[in-house]
Amino acid sequence: MTELALFGTDLFGEVVRPKASGPVAERFTLPPFTILDARAGEWQERKRAWAAMGIEGEVGRAGVHQYGMKEMVIVRQGRGFNGQGGEDGEQTAASVFDPVMVELAVRWFSPAGGQVVDPFAGGSVRGIVAGCLGRQYWGCDLRTEQVAANEVQAEQIAPQVRPVWVCGDSMETLPTAPEADFVFSCPPYGDLEKYSDDPRDLSAMDWHAFVAAYKRIILRAVGKMKPDTFACFVVGDFRDGKGFYRNFVSETIDGFEQAGARLYNEAILATPVGTAAMRVTKQFEASRKMAKTHQNVLVFCKGDPRTAARKCGA
Repeated sequence: MTELALFGTDLFGEVVRPKASGPVAERFTLPPFTILDARAGEWQERKRAWAAMGIEGEVGRAGVHQYGMKEMVIVRQGRGFNGQGGEDGEQTAASVFDPVMVELAVRWFSPAGGQVVDPFAGGSVRGIVAGCLGRQYWGCDLRTEQVAANEVQAEQIAPQVRPVWVCGDSMETLPTAPEADFVFSCPPYGDLEKYSDDPRDLSAMDWHAFVAAYKRIILRAVGKMKPDTFACFVVGDFRDGKGFYRNFVSETIDGFEQAGARLYNEAILATPVGTAAMRVTKQFEASRKMAKTHQNVLVFCKGDPRTAARKCGA
């Protein structure tokens, strides 16, 4: 399989590789430190290169209602797979997953040619990046319009390995998913971002029902993991209606550990300030709420981490 030319090729057909900032970055794409800085120039350069391939994580998400924390893009009328903006043509916002985070997770924690299983697929980003890196990808999403939009993008971009998206409830589809060399996802943050009114949709549930269903899905996802493999969830704590944190990160860790996968790595993904700069003055003066500009990257291991690492290769 040919090497992914993320930055193109030179006049001689050789893959262009940007100058690394040091020997650690040169060896591991970016340094595997517990602070992953998505604001840094090198990170943003890689992100622009992925975007130049035509990946649009917001497509298919028009009409999704977003209430505040994750990195967001504006979905305008005429954009999105179904050509709709918000109600009456208003602008709506939807979170998008960072392709560089996908690249790092897939390169670091899965074997070449391995199978990635994603129980909360959402947009196209994780599937297309995994496919471009030569991994098999299986993702599940509840919304038919999202799956259709993802497939259109994959057809246009033509990754080295075509991702597979299935439409349905992860509780029902995970038993038929392939065995996983790597489980990788970003679950819905409770009702922070409402995707649909489907009663099976976690974002439509109250908190206690959400946690129970979420942990059942984690249990089934861990059940698909091969022995001695890694899983990675990108999550973040978010506030309830009174402004107190839900402790979503701890619930995620508890779900995995109860399912038999132990917490192995924890990192902070420092995200661009974005809309937080517009919100922070009013919210801090009124309630002393600090603007959240990070997410948590949780890596779990089922079995022996040294054996899992050897499977991932150099």
